[in-house]
Parts: sequence; structure tokens; C-alpha cells
Amino acid sequence: MKKLLILSGKGGTGKTTTAAAFIRFSGAKAIADCDVDAPNLHIVTEQITEPECTDFLGGDKAVIDPEKCIGCGICDAYCQFDAVKSVDGSYQVSEYACEGCGVCAYLCPQKAIRMTQDVAGECYLYRDEGVFSTAKLKMGRGNSGKLVADVKLAMMKNAPECDLAIIDGSPGIGCPVIASISGVDLVLVVAEPSMSGISDLQRLVKTAGTFQTPLAVCVNKWDASPENTAAIEKYCLQEDIPFLGKIPYDKSASEAINAGKSLAEIDCPARDALKTIYKKTSDLLGL
Repeated sequence: MKKLLILSGKGGTGKTTTAAAFIRFSGAKAIADCDVDAPNLHIVTEQITEPECTDFLGGDKAVIDPEKCIGCGICDAYCQFDAVKSVDGSYQVSEYACEGCGVCAYLCPQKAIRMTQDVAGECYLYRDEGVFSTAKLKMGRGNSGKLVADVKLAMMKNAPECDLAIIDGSPGIGCPVIASISGVDLVLVVAEPSMSGISDLQRLVKTAGTFQTPLAVCVNKWDASPENTAAIEKYCLQEDIPFLGKIPYDKSASEAINAGKSLAEIDCPARDALKTIYKKTSDLLGL
């Protein structure tokens, strides 16, 4: 099985739209959405069955037993994260601010505080003709890289025999992207034709290079700035990076997304450009 990861420098570039179209073109039976902070690939892919849900356990969080708490305030005084607050004379811990250091539990004279494992998110596995693995991280949690690894592992363990797995990654170059890149056969970067888009592309190239992972590039809405698109093509040529094509700005794309459809279902110039890019990507993967 060849694993294709689709990335972008920031949100809104067209990464998920590209991933959804590639899934439809290829008929992929192994799919993962590793954008665990804001997963939305399921909106434009047909997931008929109800998902299997499992808790994703993160680090410890402090919990105060109100029956034992005498309101001495020691926990509040020594919390370095301002996570303990007095509410109507008793103390409570904010799950969003607590970093799980355990100082409050150690110092509490009444032993009213215990450290409990935090449910930091949920993993979802859809099974139909293939598998679709995804997850959602709770707000304020910092375990995104580990959760992404779990999402990929669930896909690999449950996928049927197939030639291609398509993974929709997170934007940027942070922990979830690093976890997404590990072990894939090709990264396709969907770049935007702007100065910040060029900078984002350069950072992604450096990140993928650290893992010695092959990388290719396409540009979305290229006609918004032909000059910057030309600059991206030139950069790819200089760095010996395969440049797979240009997708024009197309109002049909917005209409398809708003209707919850893949762009592959719409007869339009953007669909045609994406299909050409998909074929070139398949050639790079040896499919």
C-alpha cells in the first residue's frame, strides 16, 4: 500500500478539497483525516455507517473532591497555571488550564485532590467498503501528534488490501504534521500563490526533507497571482521538486463544498485540473 499525504501551509488553501477529489478519483479504500484540531474531510466523503468511537486518553488532570476540600486555598496559591479557582467558597480546577503537574495534589493537607487521566479527545473509525479513520482533539489539549499517530495506526490496522491510502493532514508544520509525515510514501503540498504561500511551501519542503520523504507541489487558484505561481514553479525547478500542475479559481468549487460534495463530482475546470494532478501523483507513486 502506498500512502499519500496531502498538506498545505495554512488552512483554506484547498488541501481537503484536493484530498476529497483524489479519494473519488482513486476509489481509495483506506482514508485518514489527520487534521485532529478541525477534522472536516467526512463532510465531503460518503460515510454511511455510524463510526466506532473510542476515547483518546491524554495526560493527567487534577480533580478536587468537594466533600474533602476545606477551602484552605493552598492549591490556588501554588498553582503556576492559574487553573484553580474559588467558586462559591469551594475550589475547582479548570480542565483547560490544568497542566497536570500535580503540585496541588502533593500539597493538599486534606488529600482532597487526585490526579485522573484526561479524556483529551475521541477517535472515530468508519467501516464500509473500506475504512476511514479520524479523530477530534478537545480544545486546549496538547497531544495532537500522538493522536495523529493513533489515527494513522487505526487506518493501517483496519484497511483492506488496497493500492493507495490517502491522508488529509493538518495545515502548517507543527506536531500533527510531523506525525502525519512519518512513514508516508509521498507528500503533496497544495500551495497558494502568495508571498506567505511561498514561505509556507519552503517550510514544508524543509520539514519533509528532514524525514527524507519525497514531496511534490501543485498550486490552487493559480490565476489569482500568475507572478507568484511562476515563482513557485521556478522554486520547484531549482529544488528539483516535481511540480504537478495548477488549479484555476473556480466558483464551482465553493458550490460543491457548500453542497457537501467532492469537486470530482462536478464538471468544471478545477475538477479537470485536479484529475490531471491526480494522474501525475499516481505516476510518482508507481500506481
